[in-house]
Amino acid sequence: MQAEATAGRRGVGIVDDHPMTRAGIAQLVNQQQDMFVSFEADSPQAALTAIAEHGPDLLLTDLTMEGRAGLEFIKDVLALHPLLPVLVLSMHDEFIYAERALRCGAHGYVMKDQGGDVLVSAIRRVLDGEIHVSPAMATRLLRNFGGFVETEEKSLTARLTDREFQILELLGYGKSTEEIAGQLLISPKTVDVHRSHIREKLQLSNRTALMRFAVRWVESETS
Repeated sequence: MQAEATAGRRGVGIVDDHPMTRAGIAQLVNQQQDMFVSFEADSPQAALTAIAEHGPDLLLTDLTMEGRAGLEFIKDVLALHPLLPVLVLSMHDEFIYAERALRCGAHGYVMKDQGGDVLVSAIRRVLDGEIHVSPAMATRLLRNFGGFVETEEKSLTARLTDREFQILELLGYGKSTEEIAGQLLISPKTVDVHRSHIREKLQLSNRTALMRFAVRWVESETS
């Protein structure tokens, strides 16, 4: 019965640690005549197991989850399944994370406030081998590629690793060392080591200067 119900439809694996969010996305996907939910997972580790078991045609994933989540999770998935298209669905502003996600191998980026129609369209585009970002993000990427936008801050932040980039964003949103450590499941000492590396790469003299830079950078990227 299951095989008949899904015949001719492409499977979408959903990874999100919020049950109600997963349920809403699953309902939306299963309503489409050309796709179905291959599996649901609430963590990156569970997702890796489910991908191997179910072999979805596309992975739809959030960035903010416990464990080795975010950009690191995308890298892990594609290291094991290099042909699996990955579409990011996130609350994080695409102007901050979309370009990084694409560099990690993702095929698209959708913000959670963009609506069901946009998400379904993005899934279809990625399943068909295309890249999906919003028109505004596509314009920014093209301008950056053409060399039209290359501020000093952009040049400096490009030196950061993905983990350092993530911590810079959290600092910009006013998160403390302990809060960052708890969210990323790393020790406060590790956060401090990353902060030190960020300061060196951004050529900032002290922690106060780093905080000012982080806040200004987040404000400029989300404005």
